[in-house]
Amino acid sequence: MRLCYRSRVKLYSFDGIDATLDFVPLAARRALDRTGLKPSLDAWRALPLDVRRGLVELGEAREVEVSAVERALAGLSIPRLDPAEDPSPLAVPEAVRARFGAARPISDALWLSLTPIDRYALAKTADRAKDDRLAAAYQEIVGQSALSTHLAPSGGARMVDVSQKPASLRQAIAETRVAMTQAAFTRVEQQSAPKGDVLGTARLAGIMAAKRTSELIPLCHPLALTKLSVELELDATSHAIVVRATVEAFDRTGVEMEALTAVSVAALTVYDMLKGIDRGMEIGPTRLLSKSGGRSGDFAR
Repeated sequence: MRLCYRSRVKLYSFDGIDATLDFVPLAARRALDRTGLKPSLDAWRALPLDVRRGLVELGEAREVEVSAVERALAGLSIPRLDPAEDPSPLAVPEAVRARFGAARPISDALWLSLTPIDRYALAKTADRAKDDRLAAAYQEIVGQSALSTHLAPSGGARMVDVSQKPASLRQAIAETRVAMTQAAFTRVEQQSAPKGDVLGTARLAGIMAAKRTSELIPLCHPLALTKLSVELELDATSHAIVVRATVEAFDRTGVEMEALTAVSVAALTVYDMLKGIDRGMEIGPTRLLSKSGGRSGDFAR
């Protein structure tokens, strides 16, 4: 069977296999393992190059299309084994963690951020590789990601892959304050600020900002928010406006940044509308009051 393939396929440097595909690269091994097929090296080399490349491409996909692997090898006498599942994305297998050791740490958060083929490659390498190959695999796949899940192995920024996380109800509540002079506070109370409705405009600004958080915070995931409220309360004792935002979403990552963005922009809007009266206004502290949902559990002040 002739497979269509991209000009470049996934080959790891530490694997020592070049574009001739004279040996079976890890991506192709994943495709074969998921299908339960184990061709000999001679059988692999007898396959046309475009078929070998197609198997590599199938193996680097997020989900291996088993039926496509079967079709590519149809009619060939290839030993069959039980199909092997991919490593779970939710936690580092203990054998992998132990093999790489404390000198080459892999956290559960980092493991989850990797692609399925990268997790497979690390698990396969940990199975029986020598120490120098382990070190090379770790450097190529993990690299500077060990310092932060927002860093790619080479050190460049990347958005964390959350597609493997289960969706759940996430909620976050954030708060900040805007302290001002008595004169500015009185204008808000009397709804006589020169620029108009301070509280209503700030509330709208906070809602709009929360919905655009992913455009403001680098590498922040865009979320479909199911609940978003911004409330502003007057604190006459301290001449301050208390801003509180409640955000909810049924998604794979939390909404803390949306809540914090909402109160921050609402507070900045208050400042903008009153700065002609009081340029010495103070914003803060800005803080997360609570969050719920997700693997990290609940938080409350």
